[in-house]
Amino acid sequence: MWISVVLALTVLPAMFGLSLGFTDLYIKVLVKTLEWAALRIQRAQKVPAVPCHLPNGIIQKGDSSMEEEIVELRRMHPHPLTGGNFTLCDTFYFCKKGIESIVEDQVTQRFTSEELASWNLLTRTNNNFHYISMRVTIIWGLGVFIRYCILLPLRIILAATGLSWLVIGTTLVGILPNSNVKDRISDLLHITCYRICARGLSAKIHYHNKENHPKKGGICVANHTSPIDIVILANDGCYAMVGQVHGGLMGLIQRSMVRSCPHVWFERSEMKDRHAVAKRLRDHVADKTKQPILIFPEGTCINNTSVMMFKKGSFEIGKTIHPVAIKYDPQFGDAFWNSAKYSMVAYLLRMMTSWAIVCNVWYLPPMSQQDGEDAVNFANRVKSAIAHQGGLVDLSWDGGLKRGKVKESYKEAQQKMYSSMIVGH
Repeated sequence: MWISVVLALTVLPAMFGLSLGFTDLYIKVLVKTLEWAALRIQRAQKVPAVPCHLPNGIIQKGDSSMEEEIVELRRMHPHPLTGGNFTLCDTFYFCKKGIESIVEDQVTQRFTSEELASWNLLTRTNNNFHYISMRVTIIWGLGVFIRYCILLPLRIILAATGLSWLVIGTTLVGILPNSNVKDRISDLLHITCYRICARGLSAKIHYHNKENHPKKGGICVANHTSPIDIVILANDGCYAMVGQVHGGLMGLIQRSMVRSCPHVWFERSEMKDRHAVAKRLRDHVADKTKQPILIFPEGTCINNTSVMMFKKGSFEIGKTIHPVAIKYDPQFGDAFWNSAKYSMVAYLLRMMTSWAIVCNVWYLPPMSQQDGEDAVNFANRVKSAIAHQGGLVDLSWDGGLKRGKVKESYKEAQQKMYSSMIVGH
């Protein structure tokens, strides 16, 4: 009986892209509850209302360049020098920047959970949790019961249903001969299974500017916050995925998916060969009957506040790119995956025990590489457009610093910049 109710109220509407309104009603009640809790907390602590947009940092940093700040320091010198010489006061600039980087740098704070303006009744989002009032405690306890005892079992059933249908369905579709009928069945199967998985996360997705949706044979690039970015985007259309071959359950899903849809999976040794990767991607893009390729050029997950450096490889394949900006609402749950802290299973468990996944997706107009523009500048221009549309901070740092050290070239660039002020331009 329980399974029949789930199929009738959730799976069947998802297959046809319909909504019975349960998620919308749930989100509305949740918003009212969180607003009430925030008001009670503010009254209990006797603090003014917290602004909706908190600064990410604790250090006020200006936009002035190295040269401007050093020149300002030199003006305070008894005998101002304009360049071509070294003054001891220049060292204060580097001391100041060094201390700022130790206290709070621009990179590492992008790999921690986003700061919230108010507690959202999830214990793990409030490290300083303490007793506020009996009403808030009761609401919090009721929320724990709803999330773990009601929503979690339902979401697990939906996720298992979506993934099992995806594996079984794509395996069966792969037996069919290549034809337009096979492609249509594959597209319908993929989008249906992704929609079921999205229902398993209580996802509420708002799509904007659908007229700019990526077309077949194109390249779609998006900022990367979570593995569920794929589920979010695939709810509104099918994509050809690009990634490394995995083992275990993930490998089973990859092998079944590639039988029915031309996804591009690479072996670990092949991923190191940039020319082989570029050739396979160019061959895919050249076929206008294949689904658009979905690529996350950052190469790692960022915490929903910023967009970091785009790898240029994706922008060397084709001249036209379809940018997409994704922004999650942290009020309902933290969508960021800190892979250094949580495994995939632990992360999915956190997602399924959150209130919901609410996000906005903007399809930006296609962007083409301009005459004389190299792949790096083209990637930076697309990144800036995505950051501006999603209200994200545009950073030039490489997301690979999440696990590696700063490249020597970055250090040399700062040294050259300062040396040019000493010896003259």
